[in-house]
Amino acid sequence: MEANPISIEKRVRVNRQIRISPVRVIGADGEQLGILAVEEAITAAENEGLDLVEVAPNARPPVVRIMDYGKFKYEQARKARQARKKQHHIQIKEVKFRPGIEAHDFEFKVRHARKFLEEGNKVKATMMFRGRQMAHPELGREVLTRVAQALDDIGKVESEPMFEARTMTMVIAPRAVQPRPVAEE
Repeated sequence: MEANPISIEKRVRVNRQIRISPVRVIGADGEQLGILAVEEAITAAENEGLDLVEVAPNARPPVVRIMDYGKFKYEQARKARQARKKQHHIQIKEVKFRPGIEAHDFEFKVRHARKFLEEGNKVKATMMFRGRQMAHPELGREVLTRVAQALDDIGKVESEPMFEARTMTMVIAPRAVQPRPVAEE
């Protein structure tokens, strides 16, 4: 439910923007000052050299807090940055195959695709055809089917093999990680 700093500024009312009276006031140190009129709350905030910030506008009466609004905005922006930093951006990694691929090359490329799926990325398996290979697309489809079977434990086929010009592509997405059962002692 963490929003970006721009939308926080639109929603949060400060000092004279607070219209509903009376309000429940929380002091700068966290203690409740009770239910006061908005003007009394603003006066109390100004006496401490701080701002009156609306923290729960949907409550009845609305909850306001005496705090430094600039510091509050900075903390919210910092939390949003930290949340963005921890996000994993899914990328599509491509692994290219040929219809007449040898067993070792196949295993090598499947191992790379497995590593990509373990990192949480999608894998685009591309089958490239040249010259007379175009006459036998079923050979390429067989290789892509073998790839899907080899990665079935860690990934699921998101889009079936599709033929486009001289290539056939298939996208494999990582399976949702199943939580491991906790060992009992």
